[in-house]
Amino acid sequence: MLKKILIGLVVLAIILFGVFKYMQFNTKKYSPEVHKTYKVGDATVKLFYCSPSKNDREIFGNLVPYGEVWRTGANEPTTLETDKPITLGNQSLPAGKYSLWTIPGKESWNVILNTKIPGWGIGFNGKAQRNPKGDIVNVTAPVSGLPAIQENLRIDIDSTLSFNWDNVRVAVPIGRL
Repeated sequence: MLKKILIGLVVLAIILFGVFKYMQFNTKKYSPEVHKTYKVGDATVKLFYCSPSKNDREIFGNLVPYGEVWRTGANEPTTLETDKPITLGNQSLPAGKYSLWTIPGKESWNVILNTKIPGWGIGFNGKAQRNPKGDIVNVTAPVSGLPAIQENLRIDIDSTLSFNWDNVRVAVPIGRL
């Protein structure tokens, strides 16, 4: 009897794993992974995120509510990794790998880097899985407009860490310590 139960549990685990992988594959089809590497002075900064599409949806204030923590992308949380200390806004960020979260607002966003990186960006309740105890950087940046609609979320680094999606642009100065 115990052997049958164990076999049943193993089969169930395999089925659930397969379903999870199938769902993960399908979500990535619509929100593809983006891996980018940048130079900030002599620091190498790696950025990973999944890029959702607008698809004729109202993004900010609706799909992405104002005043609530957003995983800043789709699927897994966005991550930023630096091999040397850098600055974000006026705050220092030590070398390391961090999850990146935002709290969008109509006029400004909070951009947060956190030492904890959960396996998925949201929980079963649909809320972001950020643990505020791991926050290491929290800067505020103003919202500006874009000259044209940006269909897919785009995050870039040059002299700023910028977020561009729909008709919104948010940019935070980034530099080398």
